[in-house]
Amino acid sequence: MVETATVSTPELKPVSPPYLISWNLTKRCNLKCGHCYLDSTELDGKTDISTEKAYEIIDSIASLSPGAMLILTGGEPLLRPDIFNLAARAADSGLTPVLGTNGTLIDSVMAEQIKASKIKGVGLSLDSATPLFHDSFRALDGAWAKTLKAAELLHARSMDFQLQFTVMRENMQELQAVIELAIATKARAVNIFFLVCTGRGSDRTDLTPEQYEEALNLVAKAEIKYRGRLMVRARCAPHILRITEEMGNKTSLAGATAGCIAADGYLRIAPDGGLTPCPYIPVTEATPNIFSKSNMPERLSDIWKNGKDFQLLRSGAAGGKCSGCDYEVECGGCRARALATSGDLLGEDPLCAYDSSVKTGKNSVKEENENGETVWTDEATERLNAVPPFLKVMVKAGVERYARHLGQKIVTPELMQELKGKTGM
Repeated sequence: MVETATVSTPELKPVSPPYLISWNLTKRCNLKCGHCYLDSTELDGKTDISTEKAYEIIDSIASLSPGAMLILTGGEPLLRPDIFNLAARAADSGLTPVLGTNGTLIDSVMAEQIKASKIKGVGLSLDSATPLFHDSFRALDGAWAKTLKAAELLHARSMDFQLQFTVMRENMQELQAVIELAIATKARAVNIFFLVCTGRGSDRTDLTPEQYEEALNLVAKAEIKYRGRLMVRARCAPHILRITEEMGNKTSLAGATAGCIAADGYLRIAPDGGLTPCPYIPVTEATPNIFSKSNMPERLSDIWKNGKDFQLLRSGAAGGKCSGCDYEVECGGCRARALATSGDLLGEDPLCAYDSSVKTGKNSVKEENENGETVWTDEATERLNAVPPFLKVMVKAGVERYARHLGQKIVTPELMQELKGKTGM
């Protein structure tokens, strides 16, 4: 791998460690999904890193980010025979391990293993409210039924899980039905991902800006409608912050936590050890790699703080119509989508329908980035610790964003109660 040079762009604030790390443990997968950003096709696992190397990565993550949530994903992570050992190592290191899976390998035996393991929650990928599109898109007959069975088995064992749905032109009309299906399956949350055309998804046709806007409005309304029953969140769609504000719902949980956190609170580790700010930013020859130096913890910390793409994203210097937009700070556009469509990480997000030339008189919230680190009282921390581990990271981020919005540096139980009254959190 070619080393990544650092850039001289001054950072807007001290670099805090990531609180959410997504780790592609393997390129192996038993499905061949049409939108896979990894283009996972391997079956034999010959390129998988060893368990011992994986332990080194876990220890390095724990050193950089004590208490962070670690998403163990793939490919299909359940194809790794050491998956539960890795989860145990992560939990014993103080991390919160969760599993991102297509769910098709979860039978009664596997569900028992997950329950007995130190995995704190499971994300199940589902592309449709009915089998027809899902099975065709994922190239396996019966895949939809197996994933729904996995949800049933996990719920029966009191395992927290959420559904992950990627919006595309082919399934956009099923968005509401999938949200309702998430409620029926007793999911804790449903994450609505918006397609980034990279990897195997490079050949797919994305939504139009108008369709994107329509889908985001549906998500924002669903977030309000289903509060207390289901957490509905937009992912890879920072524009939801504008949508919720326009709806008079600025402090909603969706609005509080759905902005892009790549290079701010989020880090991705690729199967070969490449480090990118998010999974939809592809690994290239220039991508820094955790294995390129012997001192892995030091290397991980250095890339997180000084890697070129990480610093670029922290600069807040988006171009095109994203530059100077009323929502430049809260939203800033999806950087991975800008990269996929224009080759420029700092380019404008082509799916945004907002006309920033029409000034609204809205005040910028750049002060959110200037208030320093948020401090939690012991009582607030105790309340946060009562939140299911699967949701704790996102709840914490939402509360802290709300506190910054109010100009407060200290999180108290009273502040949390105030936000709960507004959001149902």
